[in-house]
Amino acid sequence: MKLILKLSVLFIITALVVGSCGKQLESHQPVDNDPTVPAQVTGVTVVNGNGNATISYTVPKDSILSYVKAVYTITTGKEYAVTASYYNNTLVVEGFADTLEHEVKLYSVSRSEVMSAPVTIKIKPLVAPIWEVFRNMQVINAFGGYNLTAQNASKANISIIVTKPNVFNEYEADNDKSVFTNVDSILSKVRGLDTIEYRFGFFVKDRWGNKTDTVYKVIKPIYETELPKTNFSEFTLPGDAPQWNNGETAVRYIWDGRYGWPWTSFTSQPAGSTDPHMITFNTGALARISRVWIRPYPEGSAQGDRYYYLTTMKRFEIYGAANPSLSGALDNSWTLLGSFTVTKPSGLPYGTDDADDRATAIAGFSWEMDVAAPKVRYLRIRCLENFAGGTAQSINELRVYGDPR
Repeated sequence: MKLILKLSVLFIITALVVGSCGKQLESHQPVDNDPTVPAQVTGVTVVNGNGNATISYTVPKDSILSYVKAVYTITTGKEYAVTASYYNNTLVVEGFADTLEHEVKLYSVSRSEVMSAPVTIKIKPLVAPIWEVFRNMQVINAFGGYNLTAQNASKANISIIVTKPNVFNEYEADNDKSVFTNVDSILSKVRGLDTIEYRFGFFVKDRWGNKTDTVYKVIKPIYETELPKTNFSEFTLPGDAPQWNNGETAVRYIWDGRYGWPWTSFTSQPAGSTDPHMITFNTGALARISRVWIRPYPEGSAQGDRYYYLTTMKRFEIYGAANPSLSGALDNSWTLLGSFTVTKPSGLPYGTDDADDRATAIAGFSWEMDVAAPKVRYLRIRCLENFAGGTAQSINELRVYGDPR
């Protein structure tokens, strides 16, 4: 009986405590519940930008002010609001895709979330980034696909959406070909397409849902195939650099499919020499060269293989010739097919490669040649600067692509 009585008392006390807590929670009120309306901002000025406007103002000397809020409607018809604390005197309204006049309402908001009457201003944005990108975008046929280029001067976050017809002949987005970026100079290379005609649509979109018109292009990729390496042969000319250690390495090793030492071309740098190092070889086919794939030689170390190191080419040129001068001179028998620069993805200091750097180098660099260049049979690679600051060069493996028909 005593046990039952004790349990009953405990139950009653618990109920009272829980009930009391519930009442306390219900009675909580904002710390600051002042209904006073804050003072408005004054001295408003506007600087219109591309798809946006920067609004400056004088913050009122009002102790209850918490922040300033701008409310506006963008081109899509959607309403947005941005805020700035009372420590700031500027805010940016953005997301406009036209150059029309728009109304923005500025509210002062107190610590109790009481808003002032609005200060209404007018803005007139400049040309939106999506239209700037759209108007200078170019799409041209390339070997095995197409090249898309555009300038994004404001470095805005934009998407270039590529569309293609589906089985119902309705255009839908192709995310694999679409571009999502904020770089100033846009370059998208699409490869792996057959040499038939394709019809694609292209439009530019921003993160607010604004989008441009769609431009439609018929793309006809240029034929490309890998030139058979079984036909390659060395073709050493006067002026070509000697190989390491009296021929321990060799030019012919760059197409033998083997990696590592000594299966590489590795030129020897005489002390004090600053002349560019060249190697020359015969592809065995007169072809219009589309690209040359190069895998750099890895220098082994306690830190792991280093690809952006010593004789790895940093700046170099590739020349082609159908019937080269046997003097070894880079005369008019040679055509410059392209000038190239290797950039380490991570940007880490010399001698330090991260996992992404190594993965990029292992995958190899694909260097595109001038599509207007004539057909050639012989290739010459000229190193202007390696990663150590010299001109010696090393190449572990190489492939050549083009149209030999």
